[in-house]
Amino acid sequence: MSVTLFIYIVAALFSFFVAGVLLGVLFSEIWRQQLAQYLRPKFLTLVRHLQNPILEPGKHPWMAAAVLNPAAIILNGRTHLVYRAIGIDGVSRLGYASSLDGLVFDTRLPYPIYVARNPHNMRMHLRRYSPVMYPSGGSWGGCEDPRMVAIDGRIYVTFNMFEENWRLRVAVIEIGVEDFIAGRFDRWEGPIILSHGERDKNWVLFPEKIGGQFAILHSIIGDDAHQVRIEYTYDLATLKGEKFESPDPQKVGDQNIAWHYRSRSAGPPPIRTNEGWLVLYHAMDPKEPNRYKLGAMLLDLTDPRKVICRAARPVLSPDEHYENSGKPGIVYACGAVVRDNKLFVYYGGGDKVVCVASTPLKAFLDALIKGAAPKLTTVKPAQTI
Repeated sequence: MSVTLFIYIVAALFSFFVAGVLLGVLFSEIWRQQLAQYLRPKFLTLVRHLQNPILEPGKHPWMAAAVLNPAAIILNGRTHLVYRAIGIDGVSRLGYASSLDGLVFDTRLPYPIYVARNPHNMRMHLRRYSPVMYPSGGSWGGCEDPRMVAIDGRIYVTFNMFEENWRLRVAVIEIGVEDFIAGRFDRWEGPIILSHGERDKNWVLFPEKIGGQFAILHSIIGDDAHQVRIEYTYDLATLKGEKFESPDPQKVGDQNIAWHYRSRSAGPPPIRTNEGWLVLYHAMDPKEPNRYKLGAMLLDLTDPRKVICRAARPVLSPDEHYENSGKPGIVYACGAVVRDNKLFVYYGGGDKVVCVASTPLKAFLDALIKGAAPKLTTVKPAQTI
């Protein structure tokens, strides 16, 4: 074999080796996701964290079945989560975790920070809990799906709470910001029951008072598709007695709005932006009626009952394996924060784990406004699920 031929063979083998290494890197899972994010057009979308899920069920019995649907807030530079945990007894309690960067949660308490009064539903508590028999949310008692805001030095957490005779009401608890940061969770005040219907869920407080009053977004289904329902009160303890209309989404006929036909509820509390109140919400696509997806809309800053615009497509859909390994087809957001001009959305995946997705806030709002949905129309009511 000539020296020249030997050099050609060595060079060819080295080229194949280099090409193989480069292709391996290019098509590895992490690099493929990063490349996809880099090449992704600036659509109205949220990008999942590569290390999702960020919280999973723990070894303690009260959090062993599932952790999901976290509320979120930034205090003293840390992102604080108050998440729903389902125990092996089928009861939902509230757990706590925090993070310096909003992605890696290095602090997670081994005990619940709040347990609802009478956590067991009277008709169910003697039966054995089964996530197979009770897959929708996975529990039958306690407090579910917290949302959290800070107003005038106080932390307010709204959540769904089971009451006697299987009534589901919206309640609120509160605590001082300093006590919350210090972990003095024995100082919760409440709960105060806010709602009065047979089945009320997923009410959220605005993160500031409007006209000197608390503002509660209690339904994204208004008198027409261009409105949501908001009530105002100087005293949260009096809200239950005001007897305003707050329709159960499961009893409202379908409407063809933006990309969805079946509206469900608000997600995280509204976020104030220069363009309006940003509200993320849950709804269902007529093409995939059994999957919860996340939509986005802007409400008027002066009169937040008015919908300025809606995203023409979902901003997050349950496409990853961890969004389908518990209850299939679920992304359910209860918390969102803005950190370094970036929107972080915290959500439950598959009613089983806690996840996060993010996007630059300005680009997200620009895409929302420029690509808003066309005129809203109504369709014939269909059977709800």
